[in-house]
Amino acid sequence: MVTIQAQQIELSGQIIANGQLEGIHVINKTAYRYATTDQNGFFIIEGKLSDSLYFSSIQYIPKTIVLSTQNISTKSITVTLSESINALDEVLIGTLLTGDLNSDIGNSDAKRPIDFYDLGIPGYTGPRMNLTERRLFEANNGPLIPLRIPPSINFYKLLNMITGRSKVLKKHAKLDYDKQTIRRIKEVIAPLFFINHELEKEKRMEFYYFCADAPDFQERCRGKSDVEILEFLDVQLEAFNSANLSQN
Repeated sequence: MVTIQAQQIELSGQIIANGQLEGIHVINKTAYRYATTDQNGFFIIEGKLSDSLYFSSIQYIPKTIVLSTQNISTKSITVTLSESINALDEVLIGTLLTGDLNSDIGNSDAKRPIDFYDLGIPGYTGPRMNLTERRLFEANNGPLIPLRIPPSINFYKLLNMITGRSKVLKKHAKLDYDKQTIRRIKEVIAPLFFINHELEKEKRMEFYYFCADAPDFQERCRGKSDVEILEFLDVQLEAFNSANLSQN
């Protein structure tokens, strides 16, 4: 019995929910298996005892189920998902909060340290940048014509625009983003994706660069969840295969 439970078996599953049932993502995070539900909420996925199945859809609250002995013995699983409702938490406004920013800051005991804005020095408060991002930020930072009296021109930014340096740096930054995203897809997402999708190994790198050529590549993949990237790859693989067929 222990040997059987330790082996991967095919499980038949069903999602129960009040909304649309088709296209819900089912991911075996332990065994790197991936499936989607049909219009009736049914799916088939491989798993073994104690594997973690992750259920995800925009419409529903994500849920994780650990496969039990009963799931393995019956080779089935039924999961109920709850609708995801975006609701604002109740906000309590105290007597000190008037809605006037200057007044509220004055009534507050909180103090902030002096920063570069107080001293009139250009600065950056976002996430840590790499070398290419820093160069681009320095070359393209601030408005071309700052709103001040008397009017002046940001000559450093203008010079970078005229010489084309800003444009070159933007291209370099995009290449860096693309390489980072392709690396994540290749090392993290692809092992899961190609379990249920067929593509010769020698064509996979070509497929990654095909994806990177999509206008919305960074928008769909940079900083996105595994499920969102899997959805993007689904669409791109169909387009990639169609393009190869037309060439042949």
